[in-house]
Amino acid sequence: MDNLISLVNKIQRACTALGDHGEASALPTLWDSLPSIAVVGGQSSGKSSVLESIVGKDFLPRGSGIVTRRPLVLQLHKSEEGSREYAEFLHLQRKKFTDFSAVRKEIQDETDRETGQTKQISTVPIHLSIYSPNVVNLTLIDLPGLTKVAVEGQPDTIVQDIENMVRSYIEKPNSIILAISPANQDLATSDAIKISREVDPTGERTIGVLTKIDLMDKGTDAVDILEGRSYRLKFPWIGVVNRSQADINKNVDMIAARRREREYFASTPEYKHLTNRMGSEHLAKMLSKHLETVIKSRIPGIQSLINKTVADLETELSHLGKPIAVDAGGKLYTIMGICRLFDQNYKEHLDGMRPGGDKVFGVFDNQLPAALQRLQFDKQLSLENIRKLITEADGYQPHLLAPEQGYRRLIESTLITIRGPAEAAVDAIHSILKDLVHKAMNETTELKQYPALRTEVGNAAVESLERMREQSKKAALQLVDMECCYLTVEFFRKLPQEADKGGNPSQSIFDRYNEAYLRRIGTTVLSYVNAVCAGLRYSIPKSIVYCQVREAKRSLLDIYYTELGKLEQNRLSALLKEDPAIMERRSALAKRLELYRSAQAEIDTVAWSK
Repeated sequence: MDNLISLVNKIQRACTALGDHGEASALPTLWDSLPSIAVVGGQSSGKSSVLESIVGKDFLPRGSGIVTRRPLVLQLHKSEEGSREYAEFLHLQRKKFTDFSAVRKEIQDETDRETGQTKQISTVPIHLSIYSPNVVNLTLIDLPGLTKVAVEGQPDTIVQDIENMVRSYIEKPNSIILAISPANQDLATSDAIKISREVDPTGERTIGVLTKIDLMDKGTDAVDILEGRSYRLKFPWIGVVNRSQADINKNVDMIAARRREREYFASTPEYKHLTNRMGSEHLAKMLSKHLETVIKSRIPGIQSLINKTVADLETELSHLGKPIAVDAGGKLYTIMGICRLFDQNYKEHLDGMRPGGDKVFGVFDNQLPAALQRLQFDKQLSLENIRKLITEADGYQPHLLAPEQGYRRLIESTLITIRGPAEAAVDAIHSILKDLVHKAMNETTELKQYPALRTEVGNAAVESLERMREQSKKAALQLVDMECCYLTVEFFRKLPQEADKGGNPSQSIFDRYNEAYLRRIGTTVLSYVNAVCAGLRYSIPKSIVYCQVREAKRSLLDIYYTELGKLEQNRLSALLKEDPAIMERRSALAKRLELYRSAQAEIDTVAWSK
C-alpha cells in the first residue's frame, strides 16, 4: 500500500485535467470520493507556516489581510533520495519550477488572473505538485483563512463567502479536516475549531494543530489542550513552533527551523513528555499515514463509483446520434480491414508480442493461490457446527462407525466457499482481457479516425468478453460443484482405522460427541478440503484459459462480423463518418472513460493486493 497516496494523487490530477472534479455539480464524482486533507484556520493562525514547514520550502504568498484567495490543492510526492526538488502547476504542465520564490509569484499571478488585482476570492482551485525527497506523499487543500470582517476593497459578503467555500470542502464525508489554531489565543474563539465542530461534531474527521506555542504568555502553557483535556478529538493534538517573522526575513532554512522546533519541545519542561508527537515532521508523517488508512477504507466505495461511471459512460458512447449516410461502395471492406487490424493487435497482446498478456499468468500464479489460502473455514469447522451437522445427519439413530453423512455435509458446506475465489479469478481475467481491448483499440490508428466504429468495435469486444466470462464462470463453478458432489473415497480409505471408526470402539456412543472426537472430524475434513484446493488451483486456470483466453483469441469479433454483413448501406456509412459536434463529444467521453478505466484497473489491483 506504499503507493496508495501516489495513486490517488494521479487520479485526482487526471480528474482535474478533464474537468471532472465535481465543482458546481450535485452528483458525486470520482474526485469527491477520494479522501484529501482540507487545511482550515483563521487569518494569522499560522496556517501558511505549518504548510511550508511540512513541505520544507518557502513557497506561499505572505502579507496582511486575506492572502490565500483561491483554494490551493497541494500534492506532495516523495522522490528518490538525492533527486532534485521541483514544482509543477496543472495550468503550466510542461514547466518545472526549481526556484520556490517563483512558485510563490506564480500562485499570486494565477490568483490575480482569476480574480483580477482585487481582494476578492474565487472557488476555482490552483493545483500545485511538489516533488522532493524531503516530503511524504500527501494531498493538502489550503483554503482561505476565515475572517470576521471585510476590509476595504472586499464585498460585504466576503466573510460568508469564505465560510461557504470552506464548508463546501470540509462537509464532504471523505474530507479530513486539519484545524489550525494559535496557542496564544483562547481555543473557545478558534475559527477552525468552531467550523469543524459544526460539520464534524464527534471529531472523527478532525486533526487539531496548535501553532505559536512558543509565543504564549509566561506562566501559561498548552498542555491541557495537547493532552486532550480542554477539547478532545479522536486524534491527539499536535503542537508546532512556527518560524518567527524575523526568521522568515532572514531566510532561515527549514532544516534549522525544524531542529530548533525539536529542541524547543525537548528542552521545555512542560512539553518534554510530549516531544515524540510534537512538531511539523511528526505532523507530516502522521497525516500521510492517516490519509493512507482512510483511502484504504474507502476503496470499496471508490470501486463502486468507478464501475457505475464506466457503465454510464459506455452506455452514452453507444447511444450517440446517427451521422449523415454516404455511398458505402467499399465501406464494408474497409470496416472489416480495420476490425482485423484491431483483432491482430489484440492477439499480439495475449501472445506476448505486445505487453499485457503476462498479467493473465499473474492471476493464476499469485492472486488465485493467495485467495484460496485466505479462505477461512472457522465457521464451517467450528465444534458447534460439526456437532450440529453430525447430529442432524444421524437422524433418530446415532451412527455406528464413521458419521459418513455428517462428513459429506461438512465437506460440502466447506467446499462451497471455494466458489468465491473461482469467481474472482474469472472476473480478474475478464478485467485484464477488457484492458487489453482498450490497449489494442488505442494502438489501432484507424479506429481513432472513426469514433463511431471505435465505439461499436469496443462494445462488441466487451460483449463477447462478457459472454465468455459467463461461460468461464459457469465452467469454473462446475469444477467446484463436482468436488462437492463426488468425494474422493481413496483419501478416506488411507486414513488410520481409528479415525474411520470415530475413536475407541469401546467408547460409549454418548461419548462420541466429545470435543476430541469432533476436533478429529474437523481435522480430517480440513485435510480433504486442502487437498481439493490444491487440485483446483491448477484445474480452474485450465478452465479459464479454455473458456476465456483461448476464445478471446479465436472469436472475439465473430458475432460482430456476422451482424456487420447484415447492416444496411446507411448504417455502414454512418460508422465511417460523424458530425463534428458528435465527434468532439465522443472524444471528451472517450478521454473520461479512459481515465475511469485506468482508475478502475489500478484500484482493482490495490484491492486484490490487500
